[in-house]
Amino acid sequence: MIKVIRHFVKHQLNRVQNYLVHSEKPILADFSVCGILKASGKKGSLYFCKDWTDRMEETSALKLAVKLDHSNNGNNIIKSLPQIKDADYENNKLDIFRGIVASMISEFAGKTADEIFKLLEVSRNPELGDLTIALPRLRLSGDPINWVEKLIPNEYITEISQAGYYLNFRYSYPLLAKILLAHIYEKKENYGINQSGSGKSCVIDYSSPNIAKPFHAGHLRSTIIGNFVKNVHVANGWKAIGLNYLGDWGKQYGLLAIGFEKFGSEEELLKNPIKHLYDVYVKINASIEGNPDVDEKARAYFKKMEDGDETALALWRKFRELSIKKYMETYARLNIDFDVYSGESQISNESMMRALNILKEKNIAEESEGALIVDLTKYKLDVALLQKKDGTTLYLTRDIGAILERYEKYEFDAIYYAVSSQQELHFKQLFKILELMGIEWFDRCKHINFGMVKGMSTRKGTAVFLDDILEQTKESMHEVMRQNEKKYSQVDNPDYVADIIGISAIMIQDMSAKRIRNYSFDWTRMFSFEGDTGPYLQYAHARLCSIERNCGLEINPSANLDLLTEKSAIDLINMIAQYPDVIKSAKYTLEPCTIVTYIMKLCHIVSVTLETLYVMGTERQLAEARLLMYWAARITLGNALKLLGLKPLERM
Repeated sequence: MIKVIRHFVKHQLNRVQNYLVHSEKPILADFSVCGILKASGKKGSLYFCKDWTDRMEETSALKLAVKLDHSNNGNNIIKSLPQIKDADYENNKLDIFRGIVASMISEFAGKTADEIFKLLEVSRNPELGDLTIALPRLRLSGDPINWVEKLIPNEYITEISQAGYYLNFRYSYPLLAKILLAHIYEKKENYGINQSGSGKSCVIDYSSPNIAKPFHAGHLRSTIIGNFVKNVHVANGWKAIGLNYLGDWGKQYGLLAIGFEKFGSEEELLKNPIKHLYDVYVKINASIEGNPDVDEKARAYFKKMEDGDETALALWRKFRELSIKKYMETYARLNIDFDVYSGESQISNESMMRALNILKEKNIAEESEGALIVDLTKYKLDVALLQKKDGTTLYLTRDIGAILERYEKYEFDAIYYAVSSQQELHFKQLFKILELMGIEWFDRCKHINFGMVKGMSTRKGTAVFLDDILEQTKESMHEVMRQNEKKYSQVDNPDYVADIIGISAIMIQDMSAKRIRNYSFDWTRMFSFEGDTGPYLQYAHARLCSIERNCGLEINPSANLDLLTEKSAIDLINMIAQYPDVIKSAKYTLEPCTIVTYIMKLCHIVSVTLETLYVMGTERQLAEARLLMYWAARITLGNALKLLGLKPLERM
């Protein structure tokens, strides 16, 4: 048998590779790594293992195959891996190691590699290994003790241990580093993303401020969280449509028009439409007290708008368009853009009437004292009001019409509403009504709820506009930066840098905990460069960029990564490798804190590693290896910051 194998290796390398690729049990990812064949204990199967290295000849050709595989990010290895439905060998290099472990166990467990792959977990105790599986979950007959004796380490899995009923596996870190960093070098800003949602689409309804009213804390949270939900879907291969559903309709706009005639200024309107319209709205509201004629005029004006009066609509349209233009400028500052600016005004009466007719025909809606309602008390959802006595529709009615129009236009696989938990009843009623209407896709509708923000106001305690918040954070960041005059003087564009760090401070403070939790807007803590803050993350990214600029070396994708043997280097590579997992997890949880927690851990490991593993002043080969590792960390951190909606800073 040895003679036959030697003959294959020496004279028919291509045939061996083809055999391995098409083998019924192609565990042979090991082929390209160690290049040594070993006959398995089962008939007709060939495995690669380094055990017989000293008994083989002519291995130089196989070493060449190793080099080719790594230069191709392990893509040749992928051809030899077991086909596992949930494994993404192309985009998640840890899945290569999981696939091999799953295949190893399936040889003895009587279960498919697919089944075992799902049972593998990241070890909670890194001292024991990187992957673990609870043997009782395999539901084996008999006592599964001493299973470790059945499994042989290979070039991918260097250690296999058993602790009670848990099997633990340790990766080959040199091999992981080679495959992973080559992959990141190819993907760069696309590292971490996958195509699991390819062919699917979703709509995200978020931000949704009211024209002529302050942009309050709830709108800011909706903007930040909704943008994340959009980004994380794109990162998982979905087509995502970001929709800003403005509060732009109702009697208040009749009141606003009356107020503008009395208190408005074209000059101020063009300068800052949102703030000026709010000032007008406050003044006209104040004049209503003791003057019922004003309220009546507002109703009459809005009735003209509803009836399609072009003069009335022209003024409203002007308010709306100027406000959207201003919002777009502010959103751009936040690194956020919407695909669609919609609003209550854009929903057709036909859509609402169609929905109401269905509800009546199915005896879901009923009249009560002249109004139209849906009694949802048996679902513990109270009574939903759809139409007032005078025929006026309500927010819920418009939402029903809106979602029907959206499905007709986008045929989405999911639709998300990023709105505070205070609106939970509203969305439960909306989704239940869709179900009762017989809408087959009602379960594609999700409410992304979140808690309240306490203490978010300007230092003067005045009404909060988004621009006020951003200006305040920029000024506060300037104050922090000026505390170190030397560094401050070296910043190329301090105003831009202060703005980006300030925005990062706000957004990371918002996304650091579970969405549903309330939190206090802390002006002092969020600007700290220490602890888990936005400025800390930006500093970590800028520090890694500085190493690349100042080390005097080019990024070398062929660096000798076998030199990265220190524990901190291994920890860093392992953490970088987990990023694709985190992106998938974030899509499942729709929690921004999933990403924030990960990058905080990444930055902590980077900080520890930088204390001892220098690039500058180190022998060239080792310096190149470390530089490539730090570069990969920087790419990963930058990609994650962008996923959260932040602009990574290269200098600060």
